[in-house]
Amino acid sequence: MAVDNSNEERPDTSTGVTVKPVVNAIRILRFLTTSGSPERAADIARELEINPSTCFNTLRTLVAEEMLDFDPLSKTYTTGLGLAKLVEHLVTQGQRLDVVRPLMQEFAAAHHVTVTLWRRMGNDRIVLVSAETSPGDLRIDMAIGQRLPVLMGASGRLFAAQLGLDDTRLRAAFDKVRWARPLAFEDYRQQVADARENGWSVDDGYFSAGILAVAAPVNDRSGAIAYAISAVTFRGQYDRDGVEKLGELLRKLASKAGNILF
Repeated sequence: MAVDNSNEERPDTSTGVTVKPVVNAIRILRFLTTSGSPERAADIARELEINPSTCFNTLRTLVAEEMLDFDPLSKTYTTGLGLAKLVEHLVTQGQRLDVVRPLMQEFAAAHHVTVTLWRRMGNDRIVLVSAETSPGDLRIDMAIGQRLPVLMGASGRLFAAQLGLDDTRLRAAFDKVRWARPLAFEDYRQQVADARENGWSVDDGYFSAGILAVAAPVNDRSGAIAYAISAVTFRGQYDRDGVEKLGELLRKLASKAGNILF
């Protein structure tokens, strides 16, 4: 069973609109990475057919951001340590997620749920970075990469608990979310408070009709919520005691995931 959620944010690529300075920067980085040798600004501009002045300014910006290194003696540019660190970080995160995945698979199989891992992106969005389904015949599939409002779902209750929003700002953000079934703000606020106290949270059919989600926070080394790991299943599969037990088990899974990711 695939869950279709109308809150998913999809980029509009139909217009073909691009930001030229960003495109130039990416082309320069790609060129220097591929060439593997120092290059002068004039040669880069000529090779990529970029205006020399524009190319020089872009190169200066990339050097300032440590994406490139500049040799004042030869007046050449090479890929910088900042770019290497960025790539290394991305690879490392991907490898760490690969290590977490078997834990998610095991939990999904043991409890007949779909296990999802959400990452916070800024103050207003969360993105699904990993999902593992139960091997049973009837299961819930969710698309990697989908983005939701930060308050949405069981994971949203966890992030909301740490955002530190007063009632006015929380209400303003709450009113922008399209819920699958009616949810009073006072009830949502109490659910956020419960999540803060319990260390896990529940969304009972508000994220998607007929779907129950339970989530626990994956904290970074500073104690801030970086990810939320959730168990997604059909409403009615677990009674109240079962939901509480699932929440406590997710807390343990989240702790294991945090030790791996951070």
